[in-house]
Amino acid sequence: MDATIAAISTAMSASGIGIVRISGENAMDVIAKIYRSKNGKKDIRTVVSHTIHYGFIYDNDTMIDEVLVMIMKGPRSYTGEDTVEIDCHGGVLAMKKVLETVLKNGAIIAEPGEFTKRAFLNGRIDLSQAEAVMDVIQSKNEYSLKNSVGQLKGSVRNTVQQIREKLLYHIAYIESALDDPEHY
Repeated sequence: MDATIAAISTAMSASGIGIVRISGENAMDVIAKIYRSKNGKKDIRTVVSHTIHYGFIYDNDTMIDEVLVMIMKGPRSYTGEDTVEIDCHGGVLAMKKVLETVLKNGAIIAEPGEFTKRAFLNGRIDLSQAEAVMDVIQSKNEYSLKNSVGQLKGSVRNTVQQIREKLLYHIAYIESALDDPEHY
């Protein structure tokens, strides 16, 4: 998982906002190459984590779009890695141009589900939560959405953990009874 990945994280349709996400070891270096603050003096690599910054995305000397850039340094991000989200204008062409610029500057295109896969592999979510991400996206009614969100919050993990604790207690009880039957 050494590669820094990027993808458009919103629907590819005309909308007010489109999000291009970058995640990986070199995410901060990639954004530093293409982001310019309003006055051009901010080094985006040195900003505080979990902050949003106004500026522009440039491809060399050509301005691509006016953006907000969200910085989330690992391990406190969805994937557990350094993550950048570029909130650009939501036109299909604008999002594609921002993504192309990101890819030209050191990221590779993410496979479908790869951000969630990295979150799972980095221990940020368990398998039931990873599956719940797709369920939330595909929910068609209130009940399925509520159920999927509960699973995403860890309801399955918590239930399994409670059952595991009870099993371990009973196993320990049985083992001690077998080791010292006179006291049981």
